[in-house]
Amino acid sequence: MNAVSSAQASAQVHALTGMTPAQASPSPAPCIEVENLSVRFGALSVFDGLGFTVAQDEFVCLLGPSGCGKSTLLRAIVGLVQPAAGGVHVGGMTPGQDGGALRLGMMFQKPLLLPWRNTLQNVALPAEIALGGNAVSAADLARARRMLSLVRLEGFESAYPHQLSGGMQQRAALARALMSDPDVLLLDEPFGALDELTRDALNEELLAIWRNADTRLKTVVMVTHSLQEAVALSDRVLVFGARPARLCAEVDIALAHPRLPESAEFAARLGQVRRLVKEHA
Repeated sequence: MNAVSSAQASAQVHALTGMTPAQASPSPAPCIEVENLSVRFGALSVFDGLGFTVAQDEFVCLLGPSGCGKSTLLRAIVGLVQPAAGGVHVGGMTPGQDGGALRLGMMFQKPLLLPWRNTLQNVALPAEIALGGNAVSAADLARARRMLSLVRLEGFESAYPHQLSGGMQQRAALARALMSDPDVLLLDEPFGALDELTRDALNEELLAIWRNADTRLKTVVMVTHSLQEAVALSDRVLVFGARPARLCAEVDIALAHPRLPESAEFAARLGQVRRLVKEHA
């Protein structure tokens, strides 16, 4: 488009909407910004100049070879790993910085439930830690029960971890991660050890919680090794190469939920993701 036609188009947008083109179609504000991130453990370089953004309201899955640094990346986002260079901003602020940064929740590969605490006590643990180890209030316990209801564990409040199946333990861990009412949820392959049917059921629960207007949760970043899981859940898939990890490709999924694995559109996205993962393994 030449300069004259660009100006005409701008005038038309302004006449119709009262806004400039930039105002009429603003780009989504980034929720997570990874900027020139480098992480090293001694002589081992995990990232070197990594950069990407995740928008608010976006569900992003991370794919890449085992050991390339995906889990380390989540830990850097939440502030558990310090960068050698560059950095991470969440809601415009560094992790742990006071002054209104978005709340972060994280769920690990294993449920990590304390065996001497029952399910309700495990879910309420973040509130107890926030109080410096003091007893939680009735309001906090009521919230823990609401989180258990969200993950469909009503009736198991008094059960101990050894009395729960693997899938139920992961549900409890998810409820605990949601206890702080996070804006951003980081998931480190949380359902990878479960059978396929249990994993599918938990993925459906996760999507329902993400879309639930009763929570603050807006943004999810999930590490997975399942290509089908990534296509079934995410708005966008980021494909990483071998260590030191680099972002090799992005795939916009752009399919409405619920997504049917047997559909041609799903198969096409899955094939695209599979080719890119193999290419950059």
